[in-house]
Amino acid sequence: MEIEIVFLEKMDYAKVLHMQEKIREDVMEERRQNTLLLVEHPPVYTIGRNGNEANILLPSEKLMEKGIDVHPIKRGGDVTYHGPGQIVGYPIVHLRNLRKGVKDYVYGLQDLFIQLLRDSYGITAHKDIGKYTGVWVHDKKITAIGIEIKRWVTMHGFAFNVNTDLNYFKHIIPCGIHDKAVTSLHALTGEKQNMEHLFKQVAAYFCEVFQVTPIYGDYKEWGMDNR
Repeated sequence: MEIEIVFLEKMDYAKVLHMQEKIREDVMEERRQNTLLLVEHPPVYTIGRNGNEANILLPSEKLMEKGIDVHPIKRGGDVTYHGPGQIVGYPIVHLRNLRKGVKDYVYGLQDLFIQLLRDSYGITAHKDIGKYTGVWVHDKKITAIGIEIKRWVTMHGFAFNVNTDLNYFKHIIPCGIHDKAVTSLHALTGEKQNMEHLFKQVAAYFCEVFQVTPIYGDYKEWGMDNR
């Protein structure tokens, strides 16, 4: 099975959300093949459908001063941060095509980063099955995962901290978890990482884990770039 992989570079969260919604409708109606969007966002906090706004610790005027947008969305989970130095992935895939149930799909997203970190950086990461989603190194989260599924087609996805400024997480209770911290690849290795290389690695490991063949696309050819 093929999947179209699109590197969006840096793009506003609201614009990519609109893009996801349009692509998901097309995938559900079989007008478009499965798609993986990979992107960096300007600073933004998102709140999942069961999230608590009190987990954003800054008042609205301070958020405005810092240039941080806030978006309530329909994925699972609570509050998280997206921003520069973070690889955000939005797989818009029909689970029946992948032959995956919801739980196995989430496990696959976790395995993607567990394998990437082990193979390329010698870092042992793990799942926290039965308690928290995401990918963890010791007791610190390096990848957040939150999805939404409609008619077996996924939306939203993962956020992998590479060179992320972790100070932004101090202004929220990440994922509503009070007693856990976050980390990044930069923090773990002590070296700033090559984002272009990591984007390609994430795409490659996604295809390996889910056994799909990549077809690389350009969103500018879709006619959605100015919406």
